[in-house]
Amino acid sequence: MGGTAGCSSPGSDRPLVAVTTNVLGDVVTEVVGDAAEVMVLMPAGADPHSFEVSAQEAARLRSADLVVENGLGLEEGVSRHVEAAEQDGVPVTTAGDAVEALEWTTEDASGPDPHIWTDPTRMADVVRALDTDLREVGIEPTGTDAYLDELAALDDEMTEAFATIPQERRALVTNHHVFGYLADRYGFRVVGAVIPSGTTLASPSAADLRDLADAIEQAGVPTIFADLSQPARLAEVLADEVDVHVEIRSLATESLTADGAAATYLGMMRANTASIVAGLSVFK
Repeated sequence: MGGTAGCSSPGSDRPLVAVTTNVLGDVVTEVVGDAAEVMVLMPAGADPHSFEVSAQEAARLRSADLVVENGLGLEEGVSRHVEAAEQDGVPVTTAGDAVEALEWTTEDASGPDPHIWTDPTRMADVVRALDTDLREVGIEPTGTDAYLDELAALDDEMTEAFATIPQERRALVTNHHVFGYLADRYGFRVVGAVIPSGTTLASPSAADLRDLADAIEQAGVPTIFADLSQPARLAEVLADEVDVHVEIRSLATESLTADGAAATYLGMMRANTASIVAGLSVFK
């Protein structure tokens, strides 16, 4: 069961854990159990790079017992509020600090990849760090061990599913660089991205599209994966601008959905795994 924005009420006698993204919000809710209230700032279906919070949410953030953020530059619209809370003395858990960050790179730019949740083994590291930080602020989480078991089972399922894709077909093209950790864990190549950046706030140039078209043709990629929070036109423009025709599949890669298979982190990862396997099993 995922946390929902504003699910804790002012005046509650339980500690308050404020979480920036809904992916982390679901994980935190599972780990915390009934030991604290969880306030998730990012609504379902939102873009973690650009969502913002209300003045009321920003104020509650500064009165939380613990703030949990992704970090690594992900929450571009909310980072100043997290910094303000930290300056007020609120402890902050940064998920990115629990892992060895990868870099997304292009010919012209690079940066830390914030999309750590695409690898459940790295999320297990995040959960262990979260458990420690919760206990340090007097919150005794009740779901840590069970959730670590769930993450281990998810990793096993993903490993088995991806093993059905021949190595030469494990090539990913996305609407921006989002699958670096998944690729690192499960042996995929990241051929390229429609937006050659680690953030959706960038835009592709005509030269970027031509370079990507060449890479797609050379790799024989049959499918582009686009996040549900981004219009599919970001990928469809390839067909119009550089005459590359591929299937476009929408995945919930950066945000949970309000309902359905991707309403929880575990569900999102299982649904994306199935879609990637299906998409890369199409022969051009």
